[in-house]
Amino acid sequence: MQDRRAFLNQFSAVVGLLASVPALAQAATVGALAKKSIILRSSWQTENIGDIGHTPGVLALLEKYLPDVEVRLWPSNVANGVEEMLRKRFPAVPIIQTPEEISLAFSDCVFLLHGSGPSLVARKDVERWAKETGKPYGIYGITFPGVYGFAEERQQVNPVDIALLSNATFAYFRDSVSLAFAKQKGVHCPIMEFCPDGAFAVDLKNDEAAIAFLNEHGLEKGKFLCAIPQYRFSPWWELPSKKQVPNEIRRAYNDKMKEQDNAPIREAIIAVVRQTPLKILLVPENETQVRIGKEMLYDPLPDDVKAKVVWRDHYWLTDEAVSTYIRSAGLFGLEMHSPIMCIANNIPAIVCRFDEQTSKGFMWRDIGLDDWLFDMDNPKEVAGIVPAVLAMAKDPKDAQRKVAKARQYVEQRQRETMGVLKKNVQSA
Repeated sequence: MQDRRAFLNQFSAVVGLLASVPALAQAATVGALAKKSIILRSSWQTENIGDIGHTPGVLALLEKYLPDVEVRLWPSNVANGVEEMLRKRFPAVPIIQTPEEISLAFSDCVFLLHGSGPSLVARKDVERWAKETGKPYGIYGITFPGVYGFAEERQQVNPVDIALLSNATFAYFRDSVSLAFAKQKGVHCPIMEFCPDGAFAVDLKNDEAAIAFLNEHGLEKGKFLCAIPQYRFSPWWELPSKKQVPNEIRRAYNDKMKEQDNAPIREAIIAVVRQTPLKILLVPENETQVRIGKEMLYDPLPDDVKAKVVWRDHYWLTDEAVSTYIRSAGLFGLEMHSPIMCIANNIPAIVCRFDEQTSKGFMWRDIGLDDWLFDMDNPKEVAGIVPAVLAMAKDPKDAQRKVAKARQYVEQRQRETMGVLKKNVQSA
């Protein structure tokens, strides 16, 4: 009798277990369907490899630190081959562009992340998200206020920005000057800290295109430096795609300052060619700098130097640029994001800045690269550019030590800030 009772008990247990299988399967399905989704609002323009770089950088961080979260990219512009480049690297990331796709994302997603940029670029979209959904949002690595212009223009603040930043779950600024300015103007977000620009995580590559170009021009791996020119204001009106009327005031100011700003870069090129075995590759960060590089850096060079300098005569995308930079011995010039992408990939880089570019250049100081940051309006600092470029060229081991230390801090902040985002997404 006891054996029969034991048998029946065991049989009932087995039947109960079998009956629960569909329930377990259903629970697993519900769990899978409950995977949280967020929107990344990013991709501001395609005529600048740095602006392009913000997006794949932040996507790479999300892929690494929030692997269980679906990310939907809401771009402003992914034309001119950028969409294809992003889809190749991030095939699982939906790119939402139609009103229907955006509306569905507003319904499905639990958090909106405003990506890195020169300012609160998508102000209207963040405001729309807040009003229509009431769901949380965060700002990841911007300059504030991020106004490109003369001194009085750079102090202009949109009161909507103050409110949006204050109501964010977190507001991360890509340079300490922006952080201090935001606090001064009354931004009181619960979490306000420094966060490196998203482009520090870029890992795009187009080795085939880069190698073909370098081979064509006799540039060997580790045996050339890259240099970048710039005007005080990018002459976007020169590009038909921008559809801008020429700004005569800015054009006149560019003409006034262009020799002062580019001459030290040219002097560094001459010094490198004459004092080291390295060659120089002149590259653009934005499309207007193709012409500027020829005018300001290449054409005025002495013939003996020019023989070892290559002018890139056409624009490129971020993946080819990164694959070129990682084969160089370093970079210097009047731009910000090519240096960022160099440091991200273990290549030394020197930044020369001026106030009209906003305060973004100070992130070099914030990550510990003070020795590689120069103010073009400070004669004492300008005098240090050529020695710094030569030191970078002649002592690669010391340069690598500086790069490693900066990268360690950048990666620490990436890990910490992504941890904050992860907690907010989990609790949303």
